[in-house]
Amino acid sequence: MPANYARFLLNRERTHAANRQLGWALAFVAGAMNAGGFLAVQQYTSHVTGSLSMLADQLALGQMGLVVDATVSVLAFLVGAVVSSVLILEARRRRLASEYALPLLLEAALILLFGLAGSQLSRYEGLLVPFTVVLLCFMMGLQNAVVTKLSGAVIRTTHMTGVVTDLGIEIGRALQSRRTPAEGEVPVRTDRQRMVVLGGLLLAFMAGAVAGAFGFKSVGYVFTVPLALVLAALAAVPALDDLRR
Repeated sequence: MPANYARFLLNRERTHAANRQLGWALAFVAGAMNAGGFLAVQQYTSHVTGSLSMLADQLALGQMGLVVDATVSVLAFLVGAVVSSVLILEARRRRLASEYALPLLLEAALILLFGLAGSQLSRYEGLLVPFTVVLLCFMMGLQNAVVTKLSGAVIRTTHMTGVVTDLGIEIGRALQSRRTPAEGEVPVRTDRQRMVVLGGLLLAFMAGAVAGAFGFKSVGYVFTVPLALVLAALAAVPALDDLRR
């Protein structure tokens, strides 16, 4: 049953249910890594908006070292998305069952690397911060590209601004739909399925952030190991199916 569920989540042929449930799971991972990463290096890494703003601010202040840091963060996120896209397209060309699993296997390996190496690097702050920021930004770009590709750009998991905006729009439509339309007026329709997806993404990200913050505070970098193992277990099933073929 767990293997069949992994195939359901990562099947090449996508369904709304699979997209929704995988999106929620990855939003939890992104929330946990973003919150835990902040406690490690005092910088959020799941989106590039803050990095671009920091780049502009530090450029105006003449802090060129921090400008370089922000630029590297954005580039790491970009490279992660590029690598994810290349892996997916190559797997699609070869008609592999692991089309969407390969980037997630790589993400799981990098999360495990962060968990195992972070505690060692924490003794060397000069290495810890750049290593952590580049690694987490790369992972978030990798993950965001996977979900964007498999959902047709409908679902995002690493940043919640668009999710909250879309959820607000749908709530507004739901409130407006209760009003009796005037004669000849087209009634406003509510997309309840979309509201469930968006609300689930928001709650999953928040739950992951709380778990990541408390996990990092309690046990440090080790809190990432269960995340990596669960993600690897899910993604390994389609990859093993390809190996058997």
